[in-house]
Amino acid sequence: MITRQQVSSKLFAYLNGEVTLSEMVDWAENCMVTGGFGPEEDIDMLVDIVMYLAGTDRSYFPLTWDVCLDFMKQLGTPVKVVPVS
Repeated sequence: MITRQQVSSKLFAYLNGEVTLSEMVDWAENCMVTGGFGPEEDIDMLVDIVMYLAGTDRSYFPLTWDVCLDFMKQLGTPVKVVPVS
């Protein structure tokens, strides 16, 4: 099942440079094909976010910092930038 935690983890991995944009797009496209979003109350939000992520390799779906912040807030995992020491 594709959950808030999985989508949040994938976005964190992208923001931390652990996966490339291309890898995230591939993951999101696969999620859209296989489906299985849940729980029920999160399905619309998760589909909207994952659908957007699947198109972020195109200029009309830019994955800006503001977009990432909004997605993370919707997912219940807001982010804060701190310097790495």
